[in-house]
Amino acid sequence: MNHSLIQISDCHIGDNEYSIGVNTHINLKKIISRISHINIDILLITGDLTHNGSITSYKTLQQILYPIQTKLLIIPGNHDNKNNLSTTFSKNLFSQFTLGKWGIININSVQVSKTSGFLTKDELIKLELNLAQSNVQYILIALHHPTVPMNSTWDDSLSLKNPEALFNVLDKYHKIQAILFGHAHQAAEFRRLGVKIISCPSTALQFNNETRIGFNYYTLYDNGQLTINTQWI
Repeated sequence: MNHSLIQISDCHIGDNEYSIGVNTHINLKKIISRISHINIDILLITGDLTHNGSITSYKTLQQILYPIQTKLLIIPGNHDNKNNLSTTFSKNLFSQFTLGKWGIININSVQVSKTSGFLTKDELIKLELNLAQSNVQYILIALHHPTVPMNSTWDDSLSLKNPEALFNVLDKYHKIQAILFGHAHQAAEFRRLGVKIISCPSTALQFNNETRIGFNYYTLYDNGQLTINTQWI
């Protein structure tokens, strides 16, 4: 049985409709309206759900996400407030999640009061434990920060600061099929040792020349194959 997963990222919902120069509320509503007509198993949000991390912004986000009658998985970004996010979306935060033969493992790359990402020793130990104990056949890794140079106008100094530490762990496990992240506000795909590395566009605005908003649609096959279709509005 194949499974479908949609990834959205960097919604930047604020207390007011306008954040980072655009109406993030209207833009996310357009994305959710499109997604609500697609039959999916999982909606994954890879960080920066809100712009300032306020309770009000998370409550607004809850209302916008209401039409999605599916399993919602959330990981934090550098703009999120840990306590307020946990208060509003406690049931949707996760360490790992199983979907048939596939598993999704979340890594927290957020540094307090910093834009760039970093994986602490404790986070790497937890990742290794989750990988070693996983009994699924195929694994997706999800985090907020880019793990590779974006080869664009994006400032790579704002990405993950210690990707080599991450790859030192991941390279031991052949179950890993892809690494998914956001933060860079652009759609891109890379490969490393046969593993797909995929950047998700923002639902708010892109940091490159792309003027549309979008999301990534994945199909996870029982044979370990994964296809990606970036959809734009």
